[in-house]
Amino acid sequence: MTREEPGPISQRLLTEQDLDFEANDRPSPVPPPSARAGEAPGAEVIAETRALYKVLHAGATPTTILHHIDVTIRRGEFVALTGASGSGKSTLLYLLGALDRQTSGEVWLDGTEMGALDDDDRAAFRNERLGFVFQFHFLLPEFSVIENVAIPMMRRGIRRGEAEDRAYQTLGLLGLEALWKRKPGQLSGGQQQRVSIARAVANDPAIVLADEPTGNLDSHNAALVFDVFAHLAREQGRTIVMVTHDTEFAQRTDRHVKLRDGRVIEDVVQPRR
Repeated sequence: MTREEPGPISQRLLTEQDLDFEANDRPSPVPPPSARAGEAPGAEVIAETRALYKVLHAGATPTTILHHIDVTIRRGEFVALTGASGSGKSTLLYLLGALDRQTSGEVWLDGTEMGALDDDDRAAFRNERLGFVFQFHFLLPEFSVIENVAIPMMRRGIRRGEAEDRAYQTLGLLGLEALWKRKPGQLSGGQQQRVSIARAVANDPAIVLADEPTGNLDSHNAALVFDVFAHLAREQGRTIVMVTHDTEFAQRTDRHVKLRDGRVIEDVVQPRR
């Protein structure tokens, strides 16, 4: 399939993205964590937390949000994090996404311990190796679908033509290639969220982290978006960590990690279906 050349992209809005690092600024890797005792040696560990604590000091009494969290995620797993509001599931996701710093413990991502990186290197790591999908799509309304997907790659130093070609290919994988010239306001809510998923995976990230990605959608579009994540995990081998309140969706993932009051109370490996 062919497409016409999109119009120029505003440099002003490019500078507003959280993607401001040079292409050669990737942090140096450090040795990856070893597999835990009793785990199958064949699957590669892609993310791991060790004795992880998060404490907030927002008043006279400190509040512990996460208590000694030990979670291992292997490459290609589709993992759901669930729990009531205040359980710590989103805090854990933000720590796994290098969007926040732990109070103590370790967070290993793709062979790098996050505590060893300064803020600039953490930003570089996020943009180089992680993909994010949030409850709201955060698409730029002035830009077309293909521009929204291509912009993060262009900020990494990938030339425009290559970035747009990769964006178009990714849109095709999600059944959105026919919409590449439209603006976000011309899409349905489900289509907007699928574009945000395309933006997250176009850079070929090591891990895709999703925070309530179906929370603003009706049941039909929520099911479509979930099916996109399932396809990415099972057909493309993507590693996906998703926070969700939907227990039905959580039961259809490879791993279901339940939190309560900042502690993991259940970590279940589930058969694919």
